Amino acid sequence: MISTLRLLLITLFMLSFNSHASDLAKEKRWADQVVDGIIDGDAVWLNDGKNEFLGIYTEAAEDKGRGVIIMHGTGIHPDWQQVVQPLRVGLTDYNWNTLSIQMPILPNEAEYIEYAPLYVEVTPRIKAAIKYLKDNGSSNIVLIGHSQGATMAAYALATSDIDVNGFVAIGMGSYADDPRMIPVNSIEKIKLPVLDLYGNEDLKEVLETTQARAAAAKKAGNMQYKQVEITGNHFFDDQEDSLVETVANWLK
Repeated sequence: MISTLRLLLITLFMLSFNSHASDLAKEKRWADQVVDGIIDGDAVWLNDGKNEFLGIYTEAAEDKGRGVIIMHGTGIHPDWQQVVQPLRVGLTDYNWNTLSIQMPILPNEAEYIEYAPLYVEVTPRIKAAIKYLKDNGSSNIVLIGHSQGATMAAYALATSDIDVNGFVAIGMGSYADDPRMIPVNSIEKIKLPVLDLYGNEDLKEVLETTQARAAAAKKAGNMQYKQVEITGNHFFDDQEDSLVETVANWLK
């Protein structure tokens, strides 16, 4: 009886532990689907110190020693056709090497707030991506995140020593009450050049917090923070060229 109870408690503990970590089985399923379909770029496997995760590296038209790390939104993958793929391919025409990485994810039924404990996994993945870019000749490195990928990147920059030269946040808003998931809290601590980019038909969580994000940057004394609105919804459907051009112009 005691041994049965002990086994049950151990099982419940393991389930609880696993619910606070990226769903590696789902990451593998995404990778199995994505890798064979890559047209531009090459699949690479990075290691965050605990696990391997997928990245897609695409070389610049002309290598000038600079690269971007692209971080997707909630629950998807590094070759997602909206926002992610247009940027990872399009920026190579502007002579930026791109590395789009798999972010920590949860099962499809997970609530947004359940992602908060996964934020601790973000910095090791970013650092692994930075190492890969540096090993391949990129010394000028910028982070680009979309939606929750932007919120994760902002949290990492605010709480860790990350060696990058700038940050592009696309469609970044407040979608949950956990302090880790509120971009304003992170922006107040970021001193790097920041492009805060959003669409004029973006989600209300993005549009309603534009002033708060700008105020947070002012509080941080960040004179290199820039907020830009362009035509588009949260995923910039049918506005991909404008999205890429806007990001590329700021990167210059």
